Amino acid sequence: MQGALVERWRAEGRLVPFCPEVSGGLAVPRPPAEIVGGDGGAVLDGTARVVTDAGADVTAEFLRGARLALAAAERSGARIALLKEGSPSCGSGRVYDGTFTGAPVPGAGVTTALLRRAGVSVFGEDDLDAVQELLTALEQTS
Repeated sequence: MQGALVERWRAEGRLVPFCPEVSGGLAVPRPPAEIVGGDGGAVLDGTARVVTDAGADVTAEFLRGARLALAAAERSGARIALLKEGSPSCGSGRVYDGTFTGAPVPGAGVTTALLRRAGVSVFGEDDLDAVQELLTALEQTS
């Protein structure tokens, strides 16, 4: 059922594929990176950083990618984003704790935090049913 929803949304032209990390200038594959000192909201506020497992600061790339993702959402009129859970960019309910031990903590990624501040509803890839419920509700009020 989950794959069928995504295929239907694709056929309906509802999807805007976008990778903030690549758009922000990071390589594919990129080195592992985690938020140190908070979550994406703290990165936006300047009180946390995104660093690689080798210690390189990639905060600027994550911020650039988040801003470009917001611009793409605004251009397309997106009101909902479906992003990759756990990512330092896209995590919607959890990110990793910054110790590179695989320990998840509640929080949002940088792009998620920026999109939410702009009024976009953000969901993880396992929340397709919730996305469909919100789509239905939005269509009924339009």
